[in-house]
Amino acid sequence: MCGICGVIHFDGKPVSEELLRAMNDRLRHRGPDGAGYFIDGAVGLAMRRLSIIDIAGSDQPLTNENESLALVFNGEIYNYRELRRALGDRGHRFRSDGDGEPIAHLYEEYGDDCWKRLRGMYAIALWDKRRKRLLLARDRMGQKPLYYFHDRDVFVFASEIKALLAHPQVPRLSAFAAAEGSALAQYLSYGYLPAPDTAFQNIFALPPAAWLRVNAAGQRREGRYWALPPVARPDAQAAVADHIEPLREKLEQAVKLRLMSDVPLGAFLSGGLDSSLIVALMRRHSSAAVKTFSIGFEGDDSFDETPYAARVAKALGTDHQSFRVRPEAMNLLSDLVWRHDQPFADSSAIPTYLVSKLTRERVTVALTGDGGDELFAGYERFYAASLFQRLSVLPKPLWPGLSGLLAMLPEGTAYDDRVKRARRFAQAAGMSVPDGFFDLVRVFSADQIRALRATAGPDSADFWRYLEAADDPVAGLLNANMRSYLPDDLLIKADRCTMAASLEARAPFLDHELVEHAATIPFNLKLKGAQTKFILKETARGILPDAIINRRKHGFGIPLGAWLRRDMTPVRDILLSRRARERGLWRGAVVERLINEHHSGRRDHNRQLWALLTLEEWHRQFID
Repeated sequence: MCGICGVIHFDGKPVSEELLRAMNDRLRHRGPDGAGYFIDGAVGLAMRRLSIIDIAGSDQPLTNENESLALVFNGEIYNYRELRRALGDRGHRFRSDGDGEPIAHLYEEYGDDCWKRLRGMYAIALWDKRRKRLLLARDRMGQKPLYYFHDRDVFVFASEIKALLAHPQVPRLSAFAAAEGSALAQYLSYGYLPAPDTAFQNIFALPPAAWLRVNAAGQRREGRYWALPPVARPDAQAAVADHIEPLREKLEQAVKLRLMSDVPLGAFLSGGLDSSLIVALMRRHSSAAVKTFSIGFEGDDSFDETPYAARVAKALGTDHQSFRVRPEAMNLLSDLVWRHDQPFADSSAIPTYLVSKLTRERVTVALTGDGGDELFAGYERFYAASLFQRLSVLPKPLWPGLSGLLAMLPEGTAYDDRVKRARRFAQAAGMSVPDGFFDLVRVFSADQIRALRATAGPDSADFWRYLEAADDPVAGLLNANMRSYLPDDLLIKADRCTMAASLEARAPFLDHELVEHAATIPFNLKLKGAQTKFILKETARGILPDAIINRRKHGFGIPLGAWLRRDMTPVRDILLSRRARERGLWRGAVVERLINEHHSGRRDHNRQLWALLTLEEWHRQFID
């Protein structure tokens, strides 16, 4: 695992090692074990290394036999041994025993199609000296990040935006300052900026499964080498038994591949189905005791899953460590914004960041259950969308009226507050299925954005760009979720929070062969009535105790609402400050009302307030 960065000066100006070091130093947390540099006149590549495989060798940049290619990459290639054998049979020779060197030889054999043969998570930069061109590529699901800036004089890329900003020609311009305000409206709705856009003007994210080619003259070309397969439509004749063994085989293979490591390895364990199943399969294929880690928070037991994790650990016989921490959301605000490089409204970054730091004290690699909900319809919002479909026969005006009545009741800050859940459902139920789904996941509603900014922000037309033709609209939402929330929220959070601790996270559910297989399973075997992840639960029987399998899903969150409500002074000081008002991004009176409603207990606005806090803190760190 590493951090990478690099530069092409189109004007022919030589790249200095001092410049590369300045950029690379911003990525030290991603790779504390070493650094490497390559300069070829106006081209420079650099990397920071976290040693996982072939610790003594595989220092980057890596080259082919005649050094006509230079490569830096971040991630892990899980099928590298198979690739080495095949390439060796074709006459290629290797200087290391690592997983990176085969990439250069693959490019020699297959050119721009080489990415299709990789199985893993990666962000790659390869300089072809003979053709004078740089190639970038990112893994299929978007687990490893890659950002870039370009103008007529320079092209700069890096694993994190902060490294781009170390180049003197990369400007710090807020995308939220644009006159049309579309970036701000998107952020307030999604809680992040959907790729390829970022919070900075003219800085872009390379999308998942994408490649980008830049030559020394500044000509660019971009494309995709893989696409999410469509989700199989419901099939009333589908037999559950026909799908269990094939799915189990794919899961076992995905886990086994991710056990390769020359350093200590463990797993995050929440006590839910996904992480528990991953740990159970690790135990099955590991000769050593599996180390597992969970985290809980004081302040609201409804958010604490550590007792469930402890039961799973006991049942599976793992070497388990549970952490319990006190409320410190505001203390972490500045650090989290720095780690993400952008405003990021998902407060579950707090527990992810803390458990990563504590886990790194014992292991260097941790497997996770990320992706299980996306593949197998694990979120309750998919069931809610199916209810929208069935309830569409009722009069549309019924729902706004019900939502209005529920709005008169006070909202608690508990994980499963019934009033809040019922009000949001009623608000969304009167819409189309995609619009209602979007309304359930968005941070600020259209009405709230309109009050805050005098514009409604993204509507169904924006969210519908993620939807592809599907016979079943609810099944289509599964892919929409995997094309938006998964890469732009969950995987960004996982990468930044683990890499901040120099910890490598591996997600077996995101193995692309498993993803392709899961897509072939009829949707009604994933969401069966009100039962989410039905086929995955049936696959887990015999591997996990039924009590674990049948436990209701619990999201990974924190009692942020209760924490903020205890002392709203820091929230007021930041959001109602003179600096914030002079930015002109929101109406101060509306923000003050949000604060007062949250403080009084009338509403739980923790998501909205955290979104605004990270937005203001980002401006202070990166723009001011």
